[in-house]
Amino acid sequence: MRISVLQLGVVSLLIFLICSCFIGAYSSKSDEAYVTLLYGDEFLLGVRVLGKSIRDTGSTKDMVVLVSDGVSEYAKQLLKADGWLVEKISLLANPNQVRPRRFWGVYTKLKVFNMTSYKKVVYLDADTIVVKSIEDLFKCGKFCANLKHSERLNSGVMVVEPSGKVFNDMMSKVTTLPSYTGGDQGFLNSYYVGFANAHVYEPNLPSDVLNSRKVPEMERLSTLYNADVGLYLLANKWMVDEKELRVIHYTLGPLKPWDWWTSWLLKPVDVWQNVRVQLQESLPGTGGGKNSRDELLVKFLYLLPLLLIAFCYYRSFLQTQSLWHHIRQMYYRVRGGVLAYASVPPSASSSTQQSPNGLQLKVPAYLGAISICVCFAAALVSLGLPLLIIPRQVMPWTGLFLMYEWTFTLFFLLFGSYLHLVYQWGRIAANQSAQFLAHPVALDYEPGKGHQRQQSCCDAAAWYYGLGMAFLAIAAPALPGIFGVTSLFLRLGLMVVGGLILASFMTYASEHLSIRSFGRGYEERNTPRSRSICFLC
Repeated sequence: MRISVLQLGVVSLLIFLICSCFIGAYSSKSDEAYVTLLYGDEFLLGVRVLGKSIRDTGSTKDMVVLVSDGVSEYAKQLLKADGWLVEKISLLANPNQVRPRRFWGVYTKLKVFNMTSYKKVVYLDADTIVVKSIEDLFKCGKFCANLKHSERLNSGVMVVEPSGKVFNDMMSKVTTLPSYTGGDQGFLNSYYVGFANAHVYEPNLPSDVLNSRKVPEMERLSTLYNADVGLYLLANKWMVDEKELRVIHYTLGPLKPWDWWTSWLLKPVDVWQNVRVQLQESLPGTGGGKNSRDELLVKFLYLLPLLLIAFCYYRSFLQTQSLWHHIRQMYYRVRGGVLAYASVPPSASSSTQQSPNGLQLKVPAYLGAISICVCFAAALVSLGLPLLIIPRQVMPWTGLFLMYEWTFTLFFLLFGSYLHLVYQWGRIAANQSAQFLAHPVALDYEPGKGHQRQQSCCDAAAWYYGLGMAFLAIAAPALPGIFGVTSLFLRLGLMVVGGLILASFMTYASEHLSIRSFGRGYEERNTPRSRSICFLC
């Protein structure tokens, strides 16, 4: 059977078109790309927000994330679903033996110079965010970066023309060139000698000028392309034209934008959070930058303190009397009245007045000092433990609410347990004492109310102190927001002032409450108690 030349040509054309489609499907969409680096899952949310901010500018160029062995498979799948091209790479060993631990893999960033499948790449650290189109950076020279820190280049935002020759040259010098940081940034400053004297990149040059000139080996980027938040902190505003701002770089160590507490300290984090909440649900449960593991933990952390408080309340109150009874009792205490107990005969009331009014209260001289130390130790534990257990990347309001909930609950339990021990201490001291007086003990209730004092489940003064401490604890960090202060240093100053007021109040309250608890135990040495004492009462 003969095949005509025409038929053969048609078949060849079809085969060519099919192959072209397949090759095009697996080839890069562009010869220019945005690149970032991910060592572990800690910066995963940062990469997601960075990608979202790039796409929001209308860019269609490739977004490539170089991932090391420390990145989980889930993180890789999520980044792919977000539109990132994930390339697995091996880490480059840091030749500097004495270095900060956080620089253990930063030399891997040099592999950006070997991405020869692209003509030009714009590298962005995972803690940056694009606020305005930076497509014009692809017209920059062979190597571009921004100057910071006493005329030293910052490697957080770079424009690179990949070259195998340049990369191999870097690898040959990586053990000989010094690094003032102990990482890639210090090495690049040594490699690109004279970078501080390079011309500033001008993106608005006419195209004919750009095409006719020799491509510069090095060009300096303006601060608009790498605006460090440290720059904002100096004057509480961007010291550049904010309308022309292109890239914000969150460089302040522990104050990364995905840490929930950072949003309450640094105003520029609002820009980052606004992009975060718009993240799509690329995988189930990932909308708004969430992840299913943290969401489950957050629900558990919400419920556990409530269950602990409910359990303590049940043990202290509801085993003997109703909730309505305690509400009425508190109401009368606030009004300064006396709540009558119809179920107790008058004779019983008068018979109980002899014992409490005949004791001599001997408060240990060191009780106040011990109580102050225990109070502040409980406060430190109550603040430190929530910071350890609350996921760092929850939303700011979620983190703040959990922080308050856990801090108050832990302090309630820890210091309340201490007051209970002081109460028991007072009972033991009273039983060991054989001295009696004819006058009543000088506590905060009147003679003749011995029965009411014994039956009372809650001390109003303890609630006043507790609510006062809670109010000051909320007001201290809220003062900057109340006064509309956005400066970090002024915010911290107001928080310190509020903290000092809180510390003074806690000093007085802890000493006074411990003496009251000791006195109650001293008076009620022979009083049978069928229920546990109320914390902070």
